[in-house]
Amino acid sequence: MSVMAQARAEREDLLDLVERLTPEQWRTPSLCAGWTVQDVVAHVLSYDELGPRQLAARFTRGLFLVDRTNALGLCEYAVRTPAELVELLRAHLTPTGLTAGLGGAIALTDGLIHQQDIRRPLGEPRTIPAERLVPALRTALFGPVLRGVVRVRDVRLVATDLDWAFGRGPEVHGTAEALLMAVAGRRAVADELSGPGRARVAQRLG
Repeated sequence: MSVMAQARAEREDLLDLVERLTPEQWRTPSLCAGWTVQDVVAHVLSYDELGPRQLAARFTRGLFLVDRTNALGLCEYAVRTPAELVELLRAHLTPTGLTAGLGGAIALTDGLIHQQDIRRPLGEPRTIPAERLVPALRTALFGPVLRGVVRVRDVRLVATDLDWAFGRGPEVHGTAEALLMAVAGRRAVADELSGPGRARVAQRLG
């Protein structure tokens, strides 16, 4: 399966989830500081409708700072209701625009991390296919936005549920999903990590 096909499958899973959320669940705080579940869904889709000129304009307004640019997109999509976001997701199951970059790796990685940002607070665990986790880990480590390799420098990440490891130094053990969320800076997974390098990574999260 291509990375783009995996990105679409990830969005299909997200659609299955958000279609059945209650109004209270849409308002639930996510793992993204200050963002509700609704905010996260809006963010996942907030670049798909932008053409090159619109994308350039948003980044210019955001002073080419990722957090500011994301905040602008979220502000623009704040008027969308949950029902409208569900329909927008259904219309963009195959990523377009910026998220289609790197052959769909941006959408896959961003979508996978943010779906867990939603699922974990809602108590909605799932089994993520390994073929999605491995390319997402690679992109999260070396992508220009997350720069996760800096967060996990000087340690060796070792997945406990699939054949994957990265880095050198004291080992940090965890499921591939927990390692991905740690690479993305999510403090909520610190207690799911173990090994002699755990404390080194834990202090860099959040």
